[in-house]
Formats: sequence, C-alpha cells, structure tokens
Amino acid sequence: MTIQIGDTLPAGTLTENTPANKVDVLEALGTGKHVLFGVPGAFTPGCSKTHLPGYIADYDKWIAKGVQSINCMAVNDAFVMAAWGEAHGAAGKVRMLADADASYTKALGLDVESAGLGGTRCKRFAMVVEDGKVTHLQVEPDSFGLSCSLSDSLLAQL
Repeated sequence: MTIQIGDTLPAGTLTENTPANKVDVLEALGTGKHVLFGVPGAFTPGCSKTHLPGYIADYDKWIAKGVQSINCMAVNDAFVMAAWGEAHGAAGKVRMLADADASYTKALGLDVESAGLGGTRCKRFAMVVEDGKVTHLQVEPDSFGLSCSLSDSLLAQL
C-alpha cells in the first residue's frame, strides 16, 4: 500500500556515504520538519539535470519555510549516491541516502519495476514530513515524470 498524507513514516534503514553508515529513517525524520524526495536513479538525465539541482538551488527557500533537512533517496548503493551528491554540490544542503535493496522504497509503496532501468526503482516523489507524519506528498503520475515532485512544485504547496 502506498504511503498517504497523514500516515506515519515506516521504520527503516537507509545508508549514507558507505554501506556501513546506517541511517535510521525515524531518527533522522521523526522530529521536526523535513523534505524527503525520491528519484529513479542517481546520474540519470532527469534526476541530474532537473530534480536534484532544484532542491539544491532552493535550499534557502526550504529553510525559510522551517524545513530542517532535505533528503534525497534512490535505489542505488551508498557510494553512487555519495558520488552523485558530490558531483552536484549537495553537501550541506541535500542529504544523499541510498536504499540499495529497495526495502524502504517498498515499505513506502513507492517502488516500480522497470527492466530498462535495472529492475526495481523508486517512483519519483516528494514529501514533507513533520514529526514523522507525511503532511504533503506528490508522486509523479507516470512514476518517472518531472512535474509535481519538483522542488518548486512542492514549495508551492506550503
């Protein structure tokens, strides 16, 4: 079942920078106001040219809205996510989180099978989480498009 507005985030673990650096999602996003957005894959064209750069560029706007952290997740390994973040200057603005086995993506109900992209991927989405509960959620209707999950689209909802 897909997560909905009003739902509490499921428990789960992602990784950051290395597979050994575990991030407990509820510890990271359970208190305060946070953005979590998901992309089909690091270094893919839409994700690299539009989706991630938009959140990096809008960092100050998000902070002005009371957001404490911006978090990007994808079904990639931690090394790939770290390299992708470094290539885009995400450090200090967007936290790059890996869901290597797609377990958290599946727990959110935001997984999509795509043989052309290497199997199970994350649907493109964006959400605002306040004290562990989803207050805003935008999921691309076709799973991969670039419209409602973009930074400016989600900002307009606040």
